[in-house]
Formats: sequence, structure tokens, C-alpha cells
Amino acid sequence: MEKRPGMNLPEVKVRLDQFYEIINGSIQSRLLTAGIKLGVFTHLCDPKSAEEVAGTLGCHPDNIRRFLDGLTACKLITKAGGSYRNSATAGAVLVEGSPTYMGELLLMMIQVQEVPLDDLLELIAHGPPLSGQEHAMDHEATWVRYASAMANYQRAGLAQQAVRIVSNLPEFPDFKRMLDLGGGPGLVGIALTGAHPQMTGVIFDKPEVTRVAESFISDYGMTDRVTVMGGDFMSGSIGEGYDLVWASATLNFAGTELDTPVEKIFKALNPGGVFVSLADGLTCEGTEPAEFVMNTLTYSLMGQDMGIRQGAIADAMGRAGFSTITSRTVDTPMMAMDLDIARKNIMS
Repeated sequence: MEKRPGMNLPEVKVRLDQFYEIINGSIQSRLLTAGIKLGVFTHLCDPKSAEEVAGTLGCHPDNIRRFLDGLTACKLITKAGGSYRNSATAGAVLVEGSPTYMGELLLMMIQVQEVPLDDLLELIAHGPPLSGQEHAMDHEATWVRYASAMANYQRAGLAQQAVRIVSNLPEFPDFKRMLDLGGGPGLVGIALTGAHPQMTGVIFDKPEVTRVAESFISDYGMTDRVTVMGGDFMSGSIGEGYDLVWASATLNFAGTELDTPVEKIFKALNPGGVFVSLADGLTCEGTEPAEFVMNTLTYSLMGQDMGIRQGAIADAMGRAGFSTITSRTVDTPMMAMDLDIARKNIMS
């Protein structure tokens, strides 16, 4: 018999597990979506077997077990002795009725990401849709729903972090009036105002969103100290006479016109006033942090580029006339963000 030559196999020196991670990422998103919609996490505050969960939710016993195993692999729940219960993270933000429940917000974030991706090849080939076609977040009712859901995210750590940042400013005791620019439901502005013995606050956002903020202002008994102002911070007035302006993930909506809102903020501040910006800053030629690149990719593909180069806000602050600017990266409940603090000269 003729001897066949051996196969000349290529030498591969790279790992391929990255592809599993990418593929599994979409599966994890679907598992999270299903878990929120089924209310699974609300029923797992205490350990339960798959049979108990299936009976409570009216689901297929074998497939609910497989589903719960998947959520366990996602580190959203734990499994011991055949019983499942929430992880610490899921227990904090995925139990319905909790003041920090974020299920509705996460579902909206997933929907906003997934809908444009159905036309990904079209977007890549032909660019953003015509101006008459809207992104999922362009509808008034969607902004109201998003602001309502965002309240629990602000309650789940952002508001507390804002208070720590601002109350440590040396100027804090002398603040009399503040602006929460793009404040959404207003929990941050309410918390900042409440942390001061006498400061008053203004929550600025889209007119439809300020109605959501008004309800929270009333709920927290702050109607005598916090008011709202509706408008477009790019094209309209944001008021004046502020000692503090806080903007959390607001300037990302300015796109390439970053100087416009920053100059407006400078003029709105009293001499000696402070502008605090917490925003996502892109590094590594716009490819990091990965969480932010992924989170805003669909917006960019649809024609609304929300990426800001790290340092761009500080540069705009300098051009606007702020006398001193300090910058650093801080961890937030969602991801690392850039904190830029600018001071207006007392003689301005």
C-alpha cells in the first residue's frame, strides 16, 4: 500500500475562547431579559428549588432548571444543594418593589441596543438612516419612561457618590443655588440640595422629563427648595445665578458642539462658582472603555455620536474661561467615568 504523506497542520498560537465570550454575551443578555420579564429574581430572595420556581411561575420544570443554571453561570444567582437564590447584585437591583430596582431600566437599555442592530449590515453599508427616521430614544413617551426608570439607578449609588464629591468641595458651605443639568428624574439634584443646610436647586431637562422630576421633588418633600426648568441646553437658556452646576453624563449629548454648553455653563455661574462634570471619556483612539464603546455604539451608528475623548471636557472648560480645572477618573456604580471640576475666577 502506498504510504500517504502526513498532514501539514498549521501552528496556532492564539486562544479562541474570546469568540465564545462574544457569542455568549448575546445569550446572557437574553437570559437577563427573560429573568426580568418573568420576575424570577423577585422570587429568589430566599433559596428555592427549580421545582418551586416552576410551580410559582407556571413554567416547564426541566427548562426552568436549565434557565436557572444559565443565570447561575452569568453570576446573577447562586446554586447550592439544588437550591437557587439571588446574588448580592441581583438582590440589590433586580427585586421588584425595591427602591433600587433597575429591571425596567435594563430592559430599556437592551431594547435601545438591539433594535438598530437588526439593520446592522444596512447601517454599515449605507450609513445612518434619513433624518425622518428616529432612534428608539427620540420619542417623548420613551424619555418619560426612561427618566422614571433612571430614578432607581440614581438612588442605587450615583446620588450618594455625587453628595460625597460635592460636599467635599471647599466651596460647598457657601453654595446658595445649584443646577442639575440634564438631571432626568432629579434624584441627584434633590440629594445634593438636601445635603446642604440651605442651598436651593434647579433640575433642568426636557420639558416632558421635568414632570417626572417634579413628582420626585414632591415625594421627597423638597418643593420649597427644588424647582424644575424645561428646555434644550444646546439651543436655549439654562438660567443663571448658580454657585454650582452638576452635569452627569449630560455633555455626551453635545456631540461635536461641546463648547456651546460649557460656555453657557460658565456664563450661568456666579463668580467663584464651580462646575462639576461626570462623563464617559474615550481613550485608546476611541476604543476604550469597552463598556462605553458598546453602550453607545448603536447611537453612533444611527447618527448620534455620544463619544467624548478623554480630556475634551477639560479642554472646553479651559476655552470657556474657567480659571482652575482638575480631572480624574472615578468608579461609578456602572463603570469608570471622568470627573472634571472647574472653577470660575471670583473676579469674573
